[in-house]
Amino acid sequence: MLLLVLGALFLLFCSLDVWYFLRGAQVFFQAWFQPRIWDILAEQSVDGMVLPHDLDYMGHMNNSRYLRECDFARFHHYMRNGLFMGSCKLGAKMVVGASTIRYRRSLAFREAFEIQTKVVGWDEKAFYLEQRFVSKRDGFVSAVMLCRQNVVRSSPEKIIEFVCKRKIECPEFPEDLKHWISFIAASSQALRAESGLEEKNK
Repeated sequence: MLLLVLGALFLLFCSLDVWYFLRGAQVFFQAWFQPRIWDILAEQSVDGMVLPHDLDYMGHMNNSRYLRECDFARFHHYMRNGLFMGSCKLGAKMVVGASTIRYRRSLAFREAFEIQTKVVGWDEKAFYLEQRFVSKRDGFVSAVMLCRQNVVRSSPEKIIEFVCKRKIECPEFPEDLKHWISFIAASSQALRAESGLEEKNK
């Protein structure tokens, strides 16, 4: 019996990223029992530390781990400010449409850090967020990421109005975000032209 259980666990861990789902469940329950943050524009922070499974062959946190940690930090953020539950009640989904990360200094083994997440703004289709990895050793911003979170079957304005019970004016986009959005639009247009979609839509 024990061998069957161990074999089933082995197959499960080989076929699924089990730790990802366990971590997601942990974030969900942790955020569920924390106080609600009513300001959707408020910055939130979550703590982290570079562990052995985060390391690459150079001995520091590998590039993909930053994106993974950002996933969990965004989920925590949406749980605390109500955007996740609000989107669920409206039958909407939020999916990543684009992300860009800039690495400034590597995070070493056992280095403590915090991820600072905030909603920078939104348009008719997506939320835009900034996430920073800040070293607790000296406060240095080790990496910064911009993320476009597309809203499917609803809109950011509808979700915000549902959660806050009133309309909230979108802040003015910072210059770096404006340039990034322009890059996304140019990339999308080039790929559509490359695949012939522009001609088909004429």
